[in-house]
Amino acid sequence: MIVLFTDFGPRGPYVGQMIAVLRRHAPEVAVVELLNDAPAHEPLAAAYLLAAFGDEFPTGSVFLCVVDPGVGGRRAPLVLEAAERWYVGPDNGLLALVARRAAPARWWRITWRPERLSATFHGRDLFAPVAAQLARGEAPPGETVADADTIGQDWPDDLAQVIYIDHFGNALTGLRARGLASGSTVTAGGRQLSRAGTFSEVPAGAAFWYENANGLAEIAVNQGRAADLLGLAVGSPVAVQGH
Repeated sequence: MIVLFTDFGPRGPYVGQMIAVLRRHAPEVAVVELLNDAPAHEPLAAAYLLAAFGDEFPTGSVFLCVVDPGVGGRRAPLVLEAAERWYVGPDNGLLALVARRAAPARWWRITWRPERLSATFHGRDLFAPVAAQLARGEAPPGETVADADTIGQDWPDDLAQVIYIDHFGNALTGLRARGLASGSTVTAGGRQLSRAGTFSEVPAGAAFWYENANGLAEIAVNQGRAADLLGLAVGSPVAVQGH
């Protein structure tokens, strides 16, 4: 399957245009829209979010990843093979955490170019056709590059920030919960929050943190919106006590 991970948002023509290209070039391959509201223009936050999802998809899946504020500039287009899955996206750190956690990983710089290449829509004109090629079983259309030559190598293994606010107002962090002690507290928005296993373990309206279904430390309010209650947004810092 081909898996879409973009910051294009739920409205507008962009996702549909990319899917049209995928259908044209790989009509037999299923397309899954994993996330189209990744943090806009924020490859740092999006990198930690993307790294949490890969294991849920079958080996051989191709992730088409577009959080690309530098589109049309000097950043290179990349293909990554990691944990028997493929990732296509810009060299801005978006794929860095996937590669690190799935080491060994292999990188290619995409050298192929289509006849039509918009300066501002590489998701449609460059990344989508390459994703379709990979889904058809073809080799990456480019030249190999080393890990050290890609952006994001100096980013931390875990990010002590909010990386995503979901529909319920829950705040996902870039911290993997398995690396936190069971008695750890998390400070966010000026509040110190204790850990709970489920929403029902705390009273309605109470804030807490928990390990979400993708292994990340997430800040939530039982039957409420943590982002609103605590004033959180993408990039808000969090601190851990008892790590």
